[in-house]
Order: sequence, then structure tokens, then C-alpha cells
Amino acid sequence: MLILGIESSCDETAASVVRDGVEVFSNVVSSQVEEHRKFGGVVPELASRRHCENILGVVGQAIEQAGVTLDDIDAIAVTYAPGLIGALLVGVNFAKGISLATGKPLVPVHHIAGHIAANYIAHSDLKPPYICLVASGGHSHIVEVVSYTEFKVHGRTRDDAAGECFDKAARAMGFPYPGGVHIDKATQSGNADEYKLPRPKVEGCEFDFSFSGLKTAVINLIHNAEQKGHTINKSNLAASLQKTISEILTEKTIGVAKRLGYKTIALAGGVSANTGIRGSFAKACEEEGFTLYMPPLSLCGDNGAMIACQGYFEFLSGRRADESLNAIATLSLENL
Repeated sequence: MLILGIESSCDETAASVVRDGVEVFSNVVSSQVEEHRKFGGVVPELASRRHCENILGVVGQAIEQAGVTLDDIDAIAVTYAPGLIGALLVGVNFAKGISLATGKPLVPVHHIAGHIAANYIAHSDLKPPYICLVASGGHSHIVEVVSYTEFKVHGRTRDDAAGECFDKAARAMGFPYPGGVHIDKATQSGNADEYKLPRPKVEGCEFDFSFSGLKTAVINLIHNAEQKGHTINKSNLAASLQKTISEILTEKTIGVAKRLGYKTIALAGGVSANTGIRGSFAKACEEEGFTLYMPPLSLCGDNGAMIACQGYFEFLSGRRADESLNAIATLSLENL
């Protein structure tokens, strides 16, 4: 079964053709990073405009690279939630247009479920149930993957996501957008024990995250040093920040797995490309005797292949949408 996956939830216009949820025939991504860099972050209106300009070419290129035609496609999967509403609408309406024109089934896909599904492409032996940490610029979730299409969230961010903390702290350090990758690079020559940073907790919610206070602590540390004429070692601060975030994510995810009796853990989302986080999880899982799955770097960020993969499982479960499908900016993974 060939699924055409379309993704436009933030600032990447992406499309992919995938067979049976695992065999990627094409995976085309048009990034807007360079354009948004001068603003220090994604500008929603600008992102929506670029999606409008790019989506026809991206989808056409994905179909051409796959060596197929629309007649060969069995279903169209599209990200409909969550994300920037204007950006989502571009992908949803384009997918609805293809579905109506060709008569192909339309399959709605939750963006976070798509990130989780990226692991199935890389790891054919990974099967539910297991625990997955989804960490990106907008999401930090500890998810119990009950089945390919059923999820329970046991931990989530109450304010900033891990990726947002990386990016905003990086901006305060003087790194360009997106800051997470620059933090990761600076860490390679830094001393992670130089700065002692707070580890915020959410009272009464053991496995929830709160990264806003950590971000503020880094920003205040920088500002206080500047006011006193002191010099901050950016590499050391970057390393300290990365270590703190990595340990928080690892400890809480391992904690959920132990509480629920799981010994299989997966990572997903853009932040799962971070070397510190990958290393922290690898070490912890080895110590606990857990099996760890991580997507390749090419599938960590937003892409169409993960949407096509999840679309395949949603299709098998009987999920369909019609022309009334709408984009949703905020939607819990548990409310599908």
C-alpha cells in the first residue's frame, strides 16, 4: 500500500511516498530556516505564505522521486493537528483537494503520533506497547504507546518545551536561530559541571516538565554577569544547560517506564537529534537493561515520511476524513 504523506505544521513543507508504513520511496523537505533566522524564530504568517508557495512543488517532487503517479497512491495522509493554524490549513486543504480530485481516501494524522511513527521506518522490530519521549520545539511528552493508534500521555510540559528552552537560552548566549544545534556544537568543548542550573518540578505531577524556569535562570545568569562586567563561558554554559535538560528528560522517562513496567523506550521529535540527550538515554537504558530505539537524524525533524507511516496505521485502523476535515492548533494525543 502506497501512502502519500503531507506535513506543514510549522516551517517545513514536506511530502513523502511510503509503502506499507516502512519503505520510503521519497522524502522531500523544503525548510524555511534561513528565512526565519533573521527574526530569531518562526513567524507564523510568513510560514503560511511559504507553504502556499512551496506545497505544489514539494508534493510533485515527492511523487516524481518515488517513480509513481497519483493513480498509484492508495491514500493521502496529512497532518491536521497540532501546530501553527495557518500552516496546518495549507497542508490540510491541499490534501483535501487531491483527495476530492482523485477519489483517494483522506487520512488525518496527529503530528506527535507522526514523530513516534518515525521509529517504525528505522526499526522494523519495534512494536507497541512501549514508552516514547517526544521532544521538540513545541512538544515535550512522555507517551505510553499502547498500540499503533492508541496513546496515553503520562508526562507533558506545563510551559516551555525542551526545544524552546534550548532555542531561547541560545539566543541569550548570542547563538543564531535555531539555537539548539549551536548549543549542541558548543557543548562538545564545554565543561558541563561549570554552572549549577535549577531543575524545576511541577508539584503534584511527578512526570510533568517545566522548562520555563530553567530558561529564565540561564537568561538571568547571563544578564547578571553582563551587569557586573563578568565574562560567561558560552561553551561551559551550553554544556551545563544540555546536561540539565538531558538528565531531566531521561530521569522522568525512565521513571514512567519503571512505574508502568516497561523495558522498551523510544525517542522522537527534533530534540531527539541532540547528542547529549541521545547519550544520556543510551547510558541510562544500558544501566537499567532497557532496550532503546532512536530515529536516524534525518527523521527526527518534521518530515512527510513519518506522516505517511502513521497514516498507514491509521488507514488500517479504519480512520478516514472527508471534505469537512479542519486544522486544529491544539489537540491532545489522547483525544483522537
